[in-house]
Amino acid sequence: MSQSRHVPVMLQRCLDMLAPALTEPGAVVVDCTLGLGGHSEALLTRFPEARLVALDRDKEALRLSGERLAPFGDRATLVHAVYDELPEVLDRLGIPRVQGVLFDLGVSSMQLDEADRGFAYAQDAPLDMRMDQTTGISAAEVLNTYPPGELVRILRAYGEEKQAKRIVSAVVRERGKEPFSNSARLVELIRDSLPQAAKRTGGNPAKRTFQALRIEVNGELSVLERAIPAAVKALGVGGRIAVLSYHSLEDRLVKQVFAAGAATTAPPGLPVVPERYQPRLKLLTRGAELPTEEEVAENRRAAPARLRGAQRIREDAE
Repeated sequence: MSQSRHVPVMLQRCLDMLAPALTEPGAVVVDCTLGLGGHSEALLTRFPEARLVALDRDKEALRLSGERLAPFGDRATLVHAVYDELPEVLDRLGIPRVQGVLFDLGVSSMQLDEADRGFAYAQDAPLDMRMDQTTGISAAEVLNTYPPGELVRILRAYGEEKQAKRIVSAVVRERGKEPFSNSARLVELIRDSLPQAAKRTGGNPAKRTFQALRIEVNGELSVLERAIPAAVKALGVGGRIAVLSYHSLEDRLVKQVFAAGAATTAPPGLPVVPERYQPRLKLLTRGAELPTEEEVAENRRAAPARLRGAQRIREDAE
């Protein structure tokens, strides 16, 4: 287990973005995507006055990061939860408002590196892809049981796969002979069903299909749709949120929530905008920030990352 796989993406930039909100004693920062604890460890180290609440749906990730964060004692509270459960978690802990929130929406390095979880298309493994292996349906079940039209929709919407119809008709034909259970067979089928030109672009041809299955299996976009507004709501005035996303669907969702918060809600034509219609958020990034070339060279998983940040500037209108 090499340390190199633990390089958290755009770490310094995330810390700098959250810093102004986390210097006060007793500030609470939430790491909504704990993973192996790289970001959490950096937050606790850089902000010695802050308290951390960290969530992950993956029990194995919680166990490993628990060992890593043990030196920080009761400054770190780790919770087994999906990040859209943030309001309930804070409620249970008796924390009305937080000063910082961080989301790193990439699949945890650990999940990509554990062969038997079936996230990676580079090695043969059972087609599972559940981030929380105690619940839900696996990628194999999705492939074997979803109607063809639904599979095409998933590949197009979540994988932005232009060849969705070809891939799905091959999947349907093959699953009729024998249900899918392992990733290698799916990778081979995708390779065989794509036209030559499509194989020459953009890395492994199975990448988009695997991404789409992962998003479907874990309900990632619907969870995110609830989680980002909930996180914004949890921020106290002056609090900051930083979100790292890795594909355009996630980034678009984050952008929409931030843009809505940073816009005035006043009816058009008012000469003076009353306080209750003023924006609740101030954007901290112009568009999305991208990783530097050095970062991508050091950690190839950083390549697709997009960082957006916002600051809470006033309470919600009642």
